[in-house]
Amino acid sequence: MTDVLRRGRASLAFSFFAQGVAFALLVTRIPAIQDRYGVSDALLPAFLAAVPILAGVGSVSTEHLVKRIRPSRLLRFAQPVVLLALLGVGAGDSTVELGVSLGAFGLAVGMLDASMNMLGVSLQRAYGRSIMLSFHAVFSLGGIAGASLAWVGAHWHLALFVSYLPVVLVLLPLCLVGSRWYVDGDATLVEEKPQGGQTVVFKLLLPLCLVMTFAYIGDSTVSNWSAKYLQDVLGSSEQLATVPYNVYMVTTLIGRTIGDFGVRRLGAATVVRLGSLVAAGGFAVVAVAPGPWVGMLGFTLLGLGLCVLVPQTFAAAGRLFPGASDAAVARLNVFNYVGFLVGSPLVGALGDTWSYRGAMLVPMVLVLVTLVYAKSFAAQPDRYGGGHERPRTADVGRGSNGL
Repeated sequence: MTDVLRRGRASLAFSFFAQGVAFALLVTRIPAIQDRYGVSDALLPAFLAAVPILAGVGSVSTEHLVKRIRPSRLLRFAQPVVLLALLGVGAGDSTVELGVSLGAFGLAVGMLDASMNMLGVSLQRAYGRSIMLSFHAVFSLGGIAGASLAWVGAHWHLALFVSYLPVVLVLLPLCLVGSRWYVDGDATLVEEKPQGGQTVVFKLLLPLCLVMTFAYIGDSTVSNWSAKYLQDVLGSSEQLATVPYNVYMVTTLIGRTIGDFGVRRLGAATVVRLGSLVAAGGFAVVAVAPGPWVGMLGFTLLGLGLCVLVPQTFAAAGRLFPGASDAAVARLNVFNYVGFLVGSPLVGALGDTWSYRGAMLVPMVLVLVTLVYAKSFAAQPDRYGGGHERPRTADVGRGSNGL
């Protein structure tokens, strides 16, 4: 394996980490953002919904931009914008300034998520074995770090700008330096079919789009409702109610850290089936839990199960359309935000009109539907694992900066 690929993998992993930190710092300080700008409870959902909607626009735009601009250059541009927009959220004084900062954050996040996963898919193809889960594991680690920094800011009653500024001052230059070692898809393997030699057929991509949506409905259910569910339904203390999401993030990190080994040994389709069953079991445990500690067990299972679905969905899109993987990843990435937008309101509406226990059964069923589409994860010839690895080809010509 060449030094170019190793540097490309390390620099891309750091981008995933930085994105995890930035996203966690935003979503975990929403109450503080609301207080700073005086955003009413009625208006807050509109501000929050605008971010994933604009991120979807950014992802769609990326699909067209990569026809002329390398994904590495888009990532090099988008990551600083995300960090500066985060700082803008902490520095503004009016709701207009908040809207501008969140709008910039949303658009740049869409470009960032799409371009990061494009580079991850092409690097995985270059390595000839599963490495996508490792990138998303680093994102989870960044999320844990960001949430911890947010807790420090809240505990010490730091202003948002004061809380965000040191993080941006550290991450921004490191991201810019690391960006010179990104590796684009057309620089990875001499045997690779060039981008643009294939058309993305949405009918073939649709099963993966559904899996992506269902996975993010499950993820948003945990992130938005775990604390309320433990406290209001299972009778936990307010302090204990903060634990499930942290447990979920830690088990997500663990599952993604070891997940690539499972893919290499068992194949992607088997890992996706196992992940779906474990996640569905987690939702079932949460739905029937008699008390908070059993509920905690359910959220632990959810982290271990859901964590494999998203990285493997991106990887499957790259295998399905090897000649147009960038376009496939950008289009698939939109359904990340669809799931995020649908999940939280869906569970909230079902909880209010029916019951929150019953509401947990809906994402459970949706995750189980993934089993129907699991064959889409292993239909292509460059399946990874024992006896299925492609021979490593040669020469990696250059990174994104032409080195």
